[in-house]
Amino acid sequence: MNVIELEKITKTYGTHKAVDDLSLHVPKGSIYGFIGPNGSGKTTTIRMIMNILYPDNGNIRLFGQELIGSRLDGVGYLPEERGLYKKMKVKELIKFHGELKGVKDLDQKADGWLKKFDLSKWADKKVETLSKGMSQKVQFIVTIIDEPDLIILDEPFSGLDPVNAEIIKEVILKLRDKGSTIIFSTHDMSVAEKMCDFIFMIYKGKKVLDGTLSSIQEKFGQDTLRVQTELGVSALEAINGIEKVNDFGQIQEVRMSPETNSQDVLMAIMEKTKVLKFELTSPSLNDIFIRIARPENNEDHE
Repeated sequence: MNVIELEKITKTYGTHKAVDDLSLHVPKGSIYGFIGPNGSGKTTTIRMIMNILYPDNGNIRLFGQELIGSRLDGVGYLPEERGLYKKMKVKELIKFHGELKGVKDLDQKADGWLKKFDLSKWADKKVETLSKGMSQKVQFIVTIIDEPDLIILDEPFSGLDPVNAEIIKEVILKLRDKGSTIIFSTHDMSVAEKMCDFIFMIYKGKKVLDGTLSSIQEKFGQDTLRVQTELGVSALEAINGIEKVNDFGQIQEVRMSPETNSQDVLMAIMEKTKVLKFELTSPSLNDIFIRIARPENNEDHE
């Protein structure tokens, strides 16, 4: 069963097509990553799913039904633009949102979530006294307080320290295991690689990637070398077949040109220096993202 079905949806602002003939199916119980550069159409797509915006053309179905103009029960949404009632006290705010969603045992659940995120001592403080990171945690709590069937998170890890990012990751995975379907938009490619069952990339309003990480990587083949040598990046200079080098200091990622034999590259490097690591692999999601979205890689970039 698909929880979300987008069929040829388009959204235009004046002469600009923010989303262009987009179709996407999100299966139940999956974590679906939305990636794309700023202005690519990610947030517009999410807002159309949430009934905040309506598509100019096409159909959107949630849980098998078109819900345009309807209240979206069973959906939790953490928007990119955070917004909480600043004059309310933290626990009071959590309980307020829980009441709207029909959550039982609210007092106990609110205390549990506050403890989990180390916010117990802030329970009776006004939201306006919280730091940005604390506000982010409260907003996440009110988003998932009812453990909704569909959870849409726009940059859920933004502004969080590693400890709290880890807690949110654990909560997302537990909700998925209980049957929730989760969409999250992120600019962190390593998070998308590690957490998502499926990855969707939108660029200039059009879908350019959609599938599992392995299926996406297969499309690009094994044209990437991860290399570590005693000479570092200088060992890779003037070697035939190397198209691009991404230098990470200790390790370099090398993109080979088509038809280049990796063993020829290895031999050329070994003539210069000692090789400590040499691995032929598929490009990372981060590299794939850059290949598609970097301006100089696109002739129609304006």
